[in-house]
Amino acid sequence: MSIIQITGKVKYPITLDPGVWIFDDRKADLESFFHDSGTKADETENYTKQISAHWDREIKEGNEAPSIQKKQSFKKQELVSGTFGIRLSPFLQHAEAEQDATSVHILTDGEMIALPLKKAHELIAAFSKEGKPLKEDGPMHLYYGDGSNKDRPITAVKEIMFL
Repeated sequence: MSIIQITGKVKYPITLDPGVWIFDDRKADLESFFHDSGTKADETENYTKQISAHWDREIKEGNEAPSIQKKQSFKKQELVSGTFGIRLSPFLQHAEAEQDATSVHILTDGEMIALPLKKAHELIAAFSKEGKPLKEDGPMHLYYGDGSNKDRPITAVKEIMFL
């Protein structure tokens, strides 16, 4: 099965389809998650700087259409060979845990892994390896935000439950 349910003590149960995350702008190279030590605050600052620089350039030089062909071919090569992941936190936030929820349980083929809410919000969901979807033990692998299970991710995820 290629979909994963977020259920349990949530206001809005969610169905995740990791196959479409390749088109999501929030995806990143999986290795970048483990080399960025606490850069969450820096992301906002970097975004603000980029927008400011773009605005300044438009005021000085005028608006110029980007060269689409060069960008698309680079992106296509990256997508064909890249290993990608996405932070799970936005999906968990959209499910809106009920106030009495204390943990997240991850149901896999062979076990159930319980995590405190805070640690669950740090999870990174890998959905692609070397340009291919994770079919054998997928559709998604889960890594702790600190990379401590980088060599042995949580695989064959079937469901994520708030309890």
